[in-house]
Amino acid sequence: MSDLENDRRTLPNSELSASARGASLDQVLQISASLAAAMNSVIEGKQSVVRTAITVLLAEGHLLVEDVPGVGKTLLAKTLARSIDCTVRRVQFTPDLLPSDITGVSVFNQDVRDFEFRPGAIFANVVVGDEINRASPKTQSALLESMEEGQVTVDGTTYSLPRPFMVMATQNPIEMEGTYPLPEAQRDRFMARISMGYPSARSELDMLDLHGGISPLEDLQPVTDASVVSSMIAAVRQVHTAPAVKQYIVDLTHATRSSNALRLGASPRATLHLLRASRAHAALAGRDHVLPDDVQQIAVPVLAHRLMPTGETQMARRTTADVVNDLLQRVRVPSPTR
Repeated sequence: MSDLENDRRTLPNSELSASARGASLDQVLQISASLAAAMNSVIEGKQSVVRTAITVLLAEGHLLVEDVPGVGKTLLAKTLARSIDCTVRRVQFTPDLLPSDITGVSVFNQDVRDFEFRPGAIFANVVVGDEINRASPKTQSALLESMEEGQVTVDGTTYSLPRPFMVMATQNPIEMEGTYPLPEAQRDRFMARISMGYPSARSELDMLDLHGGISPLEDLQPVTDASVVSSMIAAVRQVHTAPAVKQYIVDLTHATRSSNALRLGASPRATLHLLRASRAHAALAGRDHVLPDDVQQIAVPVLAHRLMPTGETQMARRTTADVVNDLLQRVRVPSPTR
C-alpha cells in the first residue's frame, strides 16, 4: 500500500500563480545551485545525475531511475523531494498494489449517505515510486493519465493534481527476478531515464564516513518550496529556442525513426520533451537561449529509454544510448541565431 512519507505545506494555486509572474533566470540559476548543493551533500560523487534530476524538474517532466539495487536510486528521489518544501508521497510498488492505491477511491460515507473521494498517493507535488516495475502492468498503467495530463479520473469525475507535479520512479533492470517491464506507453511518459552507476572508490569511502552514522538525509532542510519551483518552471518556459535549433531537435527524432539499428523510434512526445529539457539545461547554464550543445548533452537521457533496438543491434551488444550517440555524430548541427 502507499504511505505518506513526508506531507509538507503546499501553497494555494492562487499564490503559485502570483509567484510565477516574478521569476527571473538569475533566480533560477541561484536557487538551482542551492538545490544541487543540498542534494550533493547527501548523494556522493553524482553531480551529473543530480543536475539531470533538477533539469527534469524545471522542464515539468518525470524521471525514471534505473539501476541495480543498493546504488542510491531511492535516496536520490528522497533527497530531491526533501530539498523542496512541498507535499511528498512515497509508494512502494509491489505485486499486490492496486490501481486505486495510487489514484484514490470513492467510499460510501454513512453520515452523509453519499460517496466521497479519498485521494490516493498520486495527489502530491513530488511522488516517489519505488521499484515501479515490481507492480503489475495494470497498476503501472494507473499512472498514465496523471503523468501526461496532471489529473486523475475516478468513477467519471476528474480531479486536478497539485502543481508543480513530478513523478520520480525507480526500477531494477528487467532481467532481475520479480520484475515486469514497463510498457512502451509508460516509458514514453518519463521525460528522462538515468542510471546511478557504482560510485568511485573515493566516493564510496566518503560515503562510509557520511552515512556510517546518522543519515545526512535526516538533517537535510528544504532550500525552496512549491511556489518558488513553479516560478522557476515559468521562467524556463520563456527560454528562447531559435528555429534552427528546433529543426535540429526534429531532425534528431526523425533520425531515430529511420535508423536501421532501431525497430521503434522516438515519438512526437519525445520531440517535445527534448525541447523542454533543452530549455531547462540552458537555464541551468545561465543562458536565456538554447544552443545545440544543450540538445546534445540531454539527448541520451531523454531519448534512449523510448527506443527499441533491432535484434541485430542487441546481438552486437549495442545499447539504444550507443545508437543515440551515433546519431548525434551524423545529424547536421546548425549554427543558430538568437
